[in-house]
Amino acid sequence: MIKGVIFDFDGLIIDTESAWFEAIGEIYNEHGSYLPLETWVKCIGTSHDAFDPYLHLAETADRPVNIEEIKQVALVKHECIMQQRVLRPGVIDYLNTAQQLGLRIGVASSSHLAWVQRFMDKFEISNYFSCIRTADYVQKVKPDPELYLQALAALELKPEETIAFEDSPNGALAAHTAGLNVVIVPNTMTEGLTFGPHILRLNSMAERSLEEVIGLVTSK
Repeated sequence: MIKGVIFDFDGLIIDTESAWFEAIGEIYNEHGSYLPLETWVKCIGTSHDAFDPYLHLAETADRPVNIEEIKQVALVKHECIMQQRVLRPGVIDYLNTAQQLGLRIGVASSSHLAWVQRFMDKFEISNYFSCIRTADYVQKVKPDPELYLQALAALELKPEETIAFEDSPNGALAAHTAGLNVVIVPNTMTEGLTFGPHILRLNSMAERSLEEVIGLVTSK
């Protein structure tokens, strides 16, 4: 029996990831360099330890780069792009349905709490979540399972009675390693990537209702 759902945040609840790729890619172009998608996706769903785009730019730019200044420029560009972004299709329906069904709802994100909270406040969705676990709470982010293990403990859930919704291979691997039922919902940045074990793939949460997803997961 499914008793809870845990969501990733960036790229799943709202697509901040393509906005970062666009913002940082523009800076690369301005510095006579190029940011390949296949390189960028290494850091999706995890930290910049996997790939640091700022260090890479410093190595490939046609002129000296002040990394701290570039980070601030990228943040401003990203904020401008995000002003036009909304929650991904079906997200609010899933949150409302989960609440109506009495499911325990959490977030497990490799981002920092201040970042996640900022968008939750903007879209007024904080009240849906009983637990938010971010990079601030763990030693290792995804693909390590620690974020999911902490979220399960806080929600008092067993892995087998919980569905994890993820948009990236790193996140899906973390959830699978923690023993959860994994449903992937790739975005435009991750739809072409190879995912590890998962029960179901959706193009968006608008494709199937949460009740349908629960039915498919429990029938496996």
